[in-house]
Amino acid sequence: MFNSSAGQRGSALLAVLWLAAALAAIAFAVASTVRAETDRVSNAADGVRAHFLASGSVDRAILWIWWGYQGHSNPDGSPRFYRAPMSVLRFPYPSGEAVVEIQPETAKLNVNQANPNDLMRLLRVVGATPERAAEITGGILDWRTPSPLPTLFDSFYLSRNPSFRARHASLEEIEELLLVKGMTPELFHGSYREDEQGRLLPGSGLKDCLSVHGSTTTFDINTADPALLLSLGISPGAVGAIVRRRLILPFRNDGEAVAAAEGIPRVRVGGNTIWTLRATARLRLANGQLSDISRSVAATVKFLDPNEWNPPYHILRWYDDGWSQSALAPAGPPAGGAR
Repeated sequence: MFNSSAGQRGSALLAVLWLAAALAAIAFAVASTVRAETDRVSNAADGVRAHFLASGSVDRAILWIWWGYQGHSNPDGSPRFYRAPMSVLRFPYPSGEAVVEIQPETAKLNVNQANPNDLMRLLRVVGATPERAAEITGGILDWRTPSPLPTLFDSFYLSRNPSFRARHASLEEIEELLLVKGMTPELFHGSYREDEQGRLLPGSGLKDCLSVHGSTTTFDINTADPALLLSLGISPGAVGAIVRRRLILPFRNDGEAVAAAEGIPRVRVGGNTIWTLRATARLRLANGQLSDISRSVAATVKFLDPNEWNPPYHILRWYDDGWSQSALAPAGPPAGGAR
């Protein structure tokens, strides 16, 4: 005979089990969400800390360069701060480490003064077809040349939405190139290529090789982008040797530079008064290792005559989200890694 009370107790037990399972699932979901949000907030906080560590390192590098030019040295004659032609400064901190890349603007081609042949060769190196390279070169020349009347390029720009006209004056920022007819984000920013092992490696873009403050004659061999060196007519083998050499020991004089460039006299050592400093910072973990989270900050700085200016430098532009591979650079001394 069926026992109704026993059946009720069984149903109640099943209901309790189902409720317990549901509550466990809810608790698991809440715990997972809380953990994910905690990790997200922790990563965001670490990113902010790394950002400010990089920002402070740019300011510190500016002072080290200035003090270096004043001739400060250690008792053994080694540089106490900065000494040309250093291309890297490494700053260790209790909370992390920052690597500051130092690049004179003479490592880049001046987009406002470059001749058409130099522009064409550089565009071909970064991946433009001959037709597109010719179109972009014409667009750059049109953009920077005064014209009281609309040009054929202006007719194209006026057909866009939103419409605009070329400046017909010098480019003030290199990002203006993105508006030039024929330009693509891949040519400007660079794209990824696959190596023999199937790994994706970043390729150079025009932003790595052109500047509104750059040079037109000779370029700093210690920091010039490989794509720019190739566009000067230096062979791929020689460019590879230059890059490997300068990672270990920078070139110290123009004679060394020209010899490494197969006698092509368009390379030099050093720069003018305008430099780009790019700092990449990583935090130190509790176990002493560096975090995978990194942030990069950059600044374009003009150094001035100390007899006329105080402070003797001026920040022309600040980049809050610059990207760099400096964190992957080989280890070196705590400061002035390339000597």
